[in-house]
Amino acid sequence: MLTKRTRILLLLIVAAIMAGAAGWPSFQQSLAGLQQRLRHRQPPPAGDQGDGSVRFVDVADKAGLRYRWAIPGPRPIDILQGIGNGCAFLDYDNSGNLSILLVGPKLALYKGDGRGHFTDVTHQTGLDRFHGHFLGCAVGDYDNDGYDDLYISGYRAGLLLHNDGGKSFRDVTRQAGLTPQPWGTSCAFADIDNDGRLDLFVGDYVRFDPSKDQRLCPTPGGPSGCGPQTYNALHGVLYHNEGNGRFRDVTQAWTGGHTSGKVLGAAFADFNASGRPSLYLANDLMPGDLLQNRGDHFQNTPRAGGVADTGGQNNAGMGVDWGDYDNDGRPDLFVGTFALAPKPVYHNLGQGVFEETSESLGLREPTFRPLTFGTKWLDYDNDGWLDLIMANGHVRDNATSYRADATFLQPTLLFHNDHGRRLEDVSGAAGADIAKPILGRGLAIGDYDNDGKVDVLIVDSQGAPLLLHNESRVSGHWLSFALIGTRSNRDGYGASVTVTAGGLTQTRWCHADGSYLSSSDKRVHVGLGAATVAQSVTVRWPSGAVTTLRNVPADRQLTVQEGR
Repeated sequence: MLTKRTRILLLLIVAAIMAGAAGWPSFQQSLAGLQQRLRHRQPPPAGDQGDGSVRFVDVADKAGLRYRWAIPGPRPIDILQGIGNGCAFLDYDNSGNLSILLVGPKLALYKGDGRGHFTDVTHQTGLDRFHGHFLGCAVGDYDNDGYDDLYISGYRAGLLLHNDGGKSFRDVTRQAGLTPQPWGTSCAFADIDNDGRLDLFVGDYVRFDPSKDQRLCPTPGGPSGCGPQTYNALHGVLYHNEGNGRFRDVTQAWTGGHTSGKVLGAAFADFNASGRPSLYLANDLMPGDLLQNRGDHFQNTPRAGGVADTGGQNNAGMGVDWGDYDNDGRPDLFVGTFALAPKPVYHNLGQGVFEETSESLGLREPTFRPLTFGTKWLDYDNDGWLDLIMANGHVRDNATSYRADATFLQPTLLFHNDHGRRLEDVSGAAGADIAKPILGRGLAIGDYDNDGKVDVLIVDSQGAPLLLHNESRVSGHWLSFALIGTRSNRDGYGASVTVTAGGLTQTRWCHADGSYLSSSDKRVHVGLGAATVAQSVTVRWPSGAVTTLRNVPADRQLTVQEGR
C-alpha cells in the first residue's frame, strides 16, 4: 500500500508531465517545497490517528462510586434547577492517594486506595450529618494543621467543615464567623495577603425565590426557564483568615463593591508576577471581573486587561481556569460560556494585558454550539503542553422546542495542544465515554491511581459521576510535586513550579480552584515529553522563598517543603 508521502510525490510528478517541459521548473520548486515541509513537519497531535493514543474510559461504577444526581421539581426546569453541582479530588487523610468528594443534597466521600478503587467513607467521616441545597466545594488547609478542610457552597447554604486529623469533618461555620450565602456558587481558597493563612472567596449568583419569583419566560417554542437577566445580581463575599479558626468579611475593604455580580466561576492566579494572587470572576451575562491584587485591596481592571467580554459582548461566564498554554511563563485564561457563543481564550501578553485568541487557536468553531460549565487545562499526554477539557450541557430541558439544533445533553470536549499554536479537537478519538451526551456541570482533574497520567472527574446532573481514567497509549515522562509551605500557607497555594527538561521550560502553579463548583488535585503535575531528567526545578513560594532542585529523574512524585 502506498504511503501518503508517496501518493503526494506521484501526484506532483503526474502534474508536471501534463504541464510539459515548461512546467518542469515549477515542479522542481514544488517538489523541493514539499520535501522541506515533510522534513520539518511536526508529528500529528495525539489522538488524530484514532488508535488509542488518546483514550479516556469511564470506570466510576467499577471503581466503587455509587452516587446519582437528579433534577427534582416541575418541568420545564428553572434557573435554580439547572445550576448543577460540583466535585473534588482531594487527599483528606494524607495517605498520598486521592479521594473523591461528590456534592449534592447529600455529600458523599469516597476514599481512594491509589490503585483505582474507592470506598464510601461518608458515614465514617460524619459527612452524612449534613443536608442542604449544596452546590459547590473548595478544599484547603485553612488552619495549617496538615489536613485539608472543606467549604461547601449552596443555595441558602454554606458550610465550613474542619478536618479532624483525617478521620472526620466537623461543622465550624458559625464559630469561624461565616454565614450561609443566599446563592453560593464557585468558591476558592487563596492567601490574598501572603500572611501564611488561606482566605476564602465565595461567589454568589442571583436573587431568586422559586416560590415567589417568575420561574419561566416566553420563548419561540413555549415557556422555558428564565435567564439571569430576569433577576437582580448577587455579589460574592471575601473572608480574611484572622487565625485561631476565625474569618472576617473584608469584601467592602478589598473590592469596594466594584464587581459585576452573578458569579458562576472563580479562580485565583498571580497573572502579573506581582507575588500576590489576583482573582478572576466569570459572571453570567455581566462583564467579567479581573481583580488585581494591590497588597491591601483588589483593583478591578477587566476592560483595561481585555477580559471583560468577547467582541464587545458580555460572556455568559460559567467555568474558568488559568494555565500557561504556550509556555511563555505567564498564565492564560479560559472561560466557558453559553451555547451559540465563543468560548474565549485570553492570552496573557504581560503588563496586565490579554488578547483573545480562541479563533487563531482553532477553538472557535468546535466550541461554538455547546454550553460549557466545568473546564480545566491539563497535560493529558505529558508532552509538556497544556491541553483543554470541557464538560457541557444545556440549562433548558426543552431547548429543542425553540432550536432544532439545540440539545439538552451534550458530549465532553477534549482539545490537544499543538505546541501552543493550535488546540486540536480530539474528542472523537478519545473514546465513547468522552462522546457520551451528558448534562455536564462540575469537573475536576487529578491522577487518582498515581500512574503519572492525569484523570478526570465529571458531574452528570442527570446521572452518575464520570470517572474518566486516562488510558492514552502515547504519553511522555512526568513529575508530580506535593508542596508543603512553612512560612507560606501549608498547601503551597500560589507557589509556582518552573521545570526545564529536554530543552523546554514550563511554569505551572499550585492551586486547586478553577473549573465550575469544583476542586482539583493540588499536586503540581508536569509533563516532560521524551526527557528522562529535569535539569532544573525551581519552586517560588508565596513568602518569596525559592527552592531549587537539579537533575531530577522523571516519573516520580516528589514532596517539596519550603525552606528545605
